[in-house]
Amino acid sequence: MAKKKVASRAAAQSAVRKKWSGHKTAAKSSARKTIKSKARGASAAKAKPVKKARPKQTIAISHHREEDFKADGLRTYAKYRDLGIADATHGLAQAHVIRLQGPCNPAEVSKLHYHDVEFQMVYVLKGWVKTYMEGQGETLMQAGSAWTQPPRIKHLIMDYSDDVELLEVILPAEFKTVELAS
Repeated sequence: MAKKKVASRAAAQSAVRKKWSGHKTAAKSSARKTIKSKARGASAAKAKPVKKARPKQTIAISHHREEDFKADGLRTYAKYRDLGIADATHGLAQAHVIRLQGPCNPAEVSKLHYHDVEFQMVYVLKGWVKTYMEGQGETLMQAGSAWTQPPRIKHLIMDYSDDVELLEVILPAEFKTVELAS
């Protein structure tokens, strides 16, 4: 009876394993496989840092109501309408509509400061506001204008219209504001 020639290397290895299945060779190869998979698992764990799970976010719906504008925010010359984002995101972000109360009093308003935030974006809903940002200088923002303020950028409000309304989005919801000497 003539031996059949094995067609591939994989088939040849399979044939050898079958022939020697009861010997020590099989135990060695399975032990090698176990060690290899342990090493792979250990290096994979080192390569990928474990992310802290955030609480599940909820839906936040806010409809315009005049009585929702409160004088309880960061600026004494402003009224804020909270949009419910801080609660819905468990503090990840906050968003509110700000009405700056006119007329502008530069002695009260124009104080150089920065916010210890990760992200801040402002959109002018109506009216106008004149700002100063370190590295940018003075800028007039009108209805439809938007800007971001990088973390800890020194800035101030120079002037604004009596009817200005701003949408502000900030991450995280809780942050520190530092007023600087002029």
